[in-house]
Amino acid sequence: MDGPNGKIGHAEIKIGDSKIMLADEMPGGGCQSPQSLGGTTGGIFLYVDNVDAIFNQAVSAGARPEAEPADMFWGDRFGRLKDPFGHSWSVATHKEDVAPAEMQKRMKEFMAKQGHHTSSAR
Repeated sequence: MDGPNGKIGHAEIKIGDSKIMLADEMPGGGCQSPQSLGGTTGGIFLYVDNVDAIFNQAVSAGARPEAEPADMFWGDRFGRLKDPFGHSWSVATHKEDVAPAEMQKRMKEFMAKQGHHTSSAR
């Protein structure tokens, strides 16, 4: 739907069975872009059948990689991007269900590899 001054007043992207609604920045109407805000106030986390293919497609379309797809401790293959408008997108493919105790163990190992220290008290 066209908005004033040639802007997009309303657009929809359908991904799977979900719709995401978008609009151009319209500060007078309360809509500001991440660029105007100096960051984003939210993000989209989207489960897809093939995270690597979707990630590469997004990069080809102009998204900037922030975290390349990798197998994560919680059981997802996960990647994170920023679209050309500054919006944050996380995409994942669920690979395995991880029991809470195993997830905690994996998280500590992951954090240690990242150089973060975790408390052993629990």
